[in-house]
Amino acid sequence: MRPFNHINANTLDEVSDALKKGGAVAIAGGGDLLSALKDDIFHEYPKTVINIKSVPDLDYIKSDDGTLKIGALTTLADIARSTITAENFDILAQAAGKASSPALRETTTIGGNLCQLPRCWYFRKLNNRFDCARKGGERCFAFTGDNRYHSVFGGATFETASGEKRTCIAVNQGELAPVLTVLGAKFQTTERLIDAADFFGVGVMNATVLNCGEILTEIQIPIPETARKNRYKRFAFRKSIDFPVINLAISVDNKNNYRICLGGVAPVPYVAAKAEALLNGREITEELAEQAGDAAAEGAKPFEANAYKVPLIKTLVKRELLAL
Repeated sequence: MRPFNHINANTLDEVSDALKKGGAVAIAGGGDLLSALKDDIFHEYPKTVINIKSVPDLDYIKSDDGTLKIGALTTLADIARSTITAENFDILAQAAGKASSPALRETTTIGGNLCQLPRCWYFRKLNNRFDCARKGGERCFAFTGDNRYHSVFGGATFETASGEKRTCIAVNQGELAPVLTVLGAKFQTTERLIDAADFFGVGVMNATVLNCGEILTEIQIPIPETARKNRYKRFAFRKSIDFPVINLAISVDNKNNYRICLGGVAPVPYVAAKAEALLNGREITEELAEQAGDAAAEGAKPFEANAYKVPLIKTLVKRELLAL
């Protein structure tokens, strides 16, 4: 690591002000940031690291007026073993309990899991070897390089600080992102309330729509008045530690209205709208589940190296619908 200043923040305003001055990054559990600092992947190495775990009252799980509220500094381990989470949203407890490894879940926060930078190996290459588009560089190396884990639904186009347009095909592999999307969660920040489906984005050194100095503080999930059935499934080549190659969340109410979201297939969590439209109001049969799997993969344009993801999408959607 290179030298940097370290600040234990006492308030969110203190964190926000420091971030807006530039040259600073925030740290909570540290699972994402510490590896990035050690590998020196930043185009400009941060001068200051701001510890936000010292800010009080951001670590909690509570039911409040028909809403499950989770503080952004709550660890994945606490979410996984919480009786409040399990009673209301077992799918969230399952996803949190499958992320990373048992030891890392004790320190990784839900806010960090949602805001983590892309896992693309060009973006993460030691000593910033590839000055890729997501760092403000001129190109996404995965288009012509090793793209076996990248998007099958095209790239995301964004603007650099100089106004130039760039495209990236790195995927969102957050464990909780698809789950919170199908549950209709909202994310409270220091500036606004954002729907989960609108929270994720693609930009230079950013994987969310958060502005500079804007901080995620709370996750709010509406508790439904009637029971919903939920399924979560992740596919990874190794059972532990690995980020999911693809993960899938499905939620359905008592009127057979479906929500389906996939991670690991697009630059942001991918809502399978065509599959949802096909399923809504209908009882699941094997034939319908297979059609829904095909609909979820419709529009995919994979590369040769990641073409295996398309049948995976179809199979996962079909199997989890039948499991409902």
